[in-house]
Amino acid sequence: MAIQELDSYIKKELDDRARKLEEHFEGDVVYYTGTLSELLIEGFREYLEAVKAHNNKHERLVFFLRTDGGSAETVEKLVEIMRFHYQEVFFVVPERAMSAGTIFCMSGDKIYMDYSSSLGPIDPQVFNGTQWVPALGYLDQVERLIQKAADKSLTDAEMLILQNQDLAMLSRYEQAKNLTITLLKQWLVEYKFKDWTTHKTSPEKKGLPVKMEEKQARAEEIANLLSNNKLWHSHGRMISLATIQRVLKLRVEDYSKDAILRPMIRSYNDFFMDYVNKNGFPSYIHCRHA
Repeated sequence: MAIQELDSYIKKELDDRARKLEEHFEGDVVYYTGTLSELLIEGFREYLEAVKAHNNKHERLVFFLRTDGGSAETVEKLVEIMRFHYQEVFFVVPERAMSAGTIFCMSGDKIYMDYSSSLGPIDPQVFNGTQWVPALGYLDQVERLIQKAADKSLTDAEMLILQNQDLAMLSRYEQAKNLTITLLKQWLVEYKFKDWTTHKTSPEKKGLPVKMEEKQARAEEIANLLSNNKLWHSHGRMISLATIQRVLKLRVEDYSKDAILRPMIRSYNDFFMDYVNKNGFPSYIHCRHA
């Protein structure tokens, strides 16, 4: 089979599998895998504009995401672009959406995962001029050294490390931390909790209307848990659906035992990722309308 014919076959297969999901969800299906960096923004905007230009009447975006993270500032812009074009956004995480990917998912009206899917701690990534580094890890270590200095137990080597810290970079890390928590709290209240009108689980409040301050408090609790390195111990910790439900007590749409949806998601995801991995693409986006 010629290369052009092979690419045509792969595109047709991906389109067919995406179409079945679009019919199920009654929305546009888009899959992105890769880092969430600012280089994505312009192309992402043009891509969604092309999708909507196909005389498309859908007001729901079903966004498949696989990422190890990236920039919270980028995520904020991508959410703005999405919400300009769509009234509803569903996130589907067949494998993992870590760090900034988790923040991204929290902007959705719904999040779909199965028992093997993972989100991650929301430790924002900051580019230090050479590489992306987890901000909270640096802040935690500096806080530890400052506490040791206050306790007069700081070693000479640790004092040297503390003195050599770049205050401007530390400020960026602190700003990144604050931004991630602010965004997560805002989006949970505005989108994820929009239909949370009455209490359903708390015995003493069951049936009572949910107040705005209760939504805000619940969002802050989730944000603080996801940004607590002492709880997760590792930036790369893969937080399972079961842990999200048990620890965060956050509602997630579990398709683990859905005999219709799970095979469709697996079929689309596996074919998509097999194509991406075999070609060595660092990032890739697919939608049958563009």
